[in-house]
Amino acid sequence: MMDALHPREILLGAQAGGQALPVCDHYSGVEARMRKSLQMQAELTEEFGACVVDVTLDCEDGAPVGQEVEHARLVASLASGAAATARVAARVHATDHPAFASDIDIIAGAAGQRLCHIMVPKVETVDDVVAAEKALLRAGATHLPLHVLIESPLAVSHAFEIASHPRVQSISFGLMDFVSSHGGAIPANAMTSQGQFAHPLVVRAKLEIAAACHAYGKVPSHCVVTEFTDPAAMQAAAQRASQELGYTRMWSIHPSQIRPILRAFAPALAEVEAAARILLAAQAAQWAPISHDGVLHDRASYRYYWQLLERAHYTGVALPSSVGHWFDVVTPLSHVTA
Repeated sequence: MMDALHPREILLGAQAGGQALPVCDHYSGVEARMRKSLQMQAELTEEFGACVVDVTLDCEDGAPVGQEVEHARLVASLASGAAATARVAARVHATDHPAFASDIDIIAGAAGQRLCHIMVPKVETVDDVVAAEKALLRAGATHLPLHVLIESPLAVSHAFEIASHPRVQSISFGLMDFVSSHGGAIPANAMTSQGQFAHPLVVRAKLEIAAACHAYGKVPSHCVVTEFTDPAAMQAAAQRASQELGYTRMWSIHPSQIRPILRAFAPALAEVEAAARILLAAQAAQWAPISHDGVLHDRASYRYYWQLLERAHYTGVALPSSVGHWFDVVTPLSHVTA
């Protein structure tokens, strides 16, 4: 019977096999900060009752030159020792970097069962995705999803083909490299929290990536905000990424950025409560069309409200007890606070 099925399976169909991701992806590459990030993730999970942030341990920017192998071993050790509830990823070097193969062999080979994904930077075409997938298979990480970072005009032109690859789970936009790859044609202001939403070439690239992701059921992840001492700028950028450009996830490069991201991507409590009422009424009607408060709802709007509840869960917003069992939540979660 349909009531026995989870709403996610009924409303999302084949897409229900995919995993909804936390809206924040936090990056760190220095050992002390990587350890602190994992501890912070555990504390946030306990506070919110759900994992609201991924932690990505960084080899590309974190490994000292000449010590790439040692750094990869450190990342593998930290990932292997993380708590069972942790969501830990690793960013390896680009596929054309001399350390790429050893990164995959060491990290995916030793800690593949503990990782939630591997992030591959500077992906230009789907050939880079294929190369990364082959490396994972050689390391025995047959299950591990790939997240990829698009950072150039060439890569943007291949966004849809890259998003179509079955191994790709999420695409991120690399703002700094994208701007610098234009040889001075885009001003430095386009790398700021406000300027990146104003320059047409940057906005076009962001929209192309978001559209490609949504076309293939993948997660678009927005780029960094470098002004990490300005939480208001961080939250404003996150709100624009979410509400204007269609992004459902965003990078954090400093602990102070995590809660502004959560707040910006979180639905309002009134929206959550309305979604719960509509979905419960839909379930009672065996998911047939209903009239709720004088408005017609059917599978299309049910799908929207289900995704809203998922986003609430992954941003720590309080879920009404009437739908908490859909997320294995016993008690309502607290709101994201400053």
